[in-house]
Amino acid sequence: MAVTAAMVKELREMTGAGMMDCKKALAATEGDMDKAVEFLREKGLAGAAKKAGRIAAEGIVVADVTEDGKKAVVVEVNAETDFVAKNEKFRTYAADVAAQALTTDAADIESFMAEKWEKDPSMTVKEALSAQIAVIGENMNIRRFERLSVENGFVASYIHAGGKIGVLVAVESDVVNDEIKEMARNVAMQAAALKPLYTNRSEVDADYIAKEKEILAAAARNEKPDANDKIIDGMVMGRINKELKEICLLDQVYVKAEDGKQAVSKYVESVAKANNAKLQVVKFVRYETGEGLEKKNEDFAAEVAKQMGM
Repeated sequence: MAVTAAMVKELREMTGAGMMDCKKALAATEGDMDKAVEFLREKGLAGAAKKAGRIAAEGIVVADVTEDGKKAVVVEVNAETDFVAKNEKFRTYAADVAAQALTTDAADIESFMAEKWEKDPSMTVKEALSAQIAVIGENMNIRRFERLSVENGFVASYIHAGGKIGVLVAVESDVVNDEIKEMARNVAMQAAALKPLYTNRSEVDADYIAKEKEILAAAARNEKPDANDKIIDGMVMGRINKELKEICLLDQVYVKAEDGKQAVSKYVESVAKANNAKLQVVKFVRYETGEGLEKKNEDFAAEVAKQMGM
């Protein structure tokens, strides 16, 4: 398979490795992107692949919460241009989508698009979207939505940068007051800023951990070919723990920690103790507008091709 400049660009953005290293990795793995990432990591040329894709599509992330705070939804609605994404008519429409997604029984976006539009039951959600496209004059898309709910406690929402990022945090608690709500908002802001992939370590797939150990062991042996198994195992576990502290929300260092060391989980515990509450952050959802989508960037691809003689 021929290695293209666009493939090199994508691998570079995923791993942070140099362009020539990315080209060699793709050539060695016959263009298989996942294997190329592993190749680079085993050679010590890249960190873990960034799972949140590049921000390219325009649009907005909107959240809606029930009056009792026990259920919330986050929705992403896309448009072609930033100009439309900032348009009040578009934002009002996105809020209407979120309001319907909050109460829908649909389990996926396809079912949601097929149901009746609550603002005008003579149309489906899909037909109402088409009508909005005709009015606004630009292609639009309801890309995704996700709901969180709790039995005892509440769901906090946080929208950053006018809708570029939206976060929900579900908190189970026998006490709900302003201080605990502030804690949940702070945790949501943490998730917005540091992009965790999981709430806690229990969510991390065992197969993922096993594969990480395999890759990190290969990298460690390349670094220290004469080291014994005990030393290699120690290096691997140290790196696994470091990675988990970056990708698990409750393991991350709390950004507002005065000592720069306190984990988010310890911050949550301190608030629980101060309020004599039994509380737990059970789940979060983080949406960033356009993550995983990409616009064509012919100029950049051409620049890469020129630099690499492709």
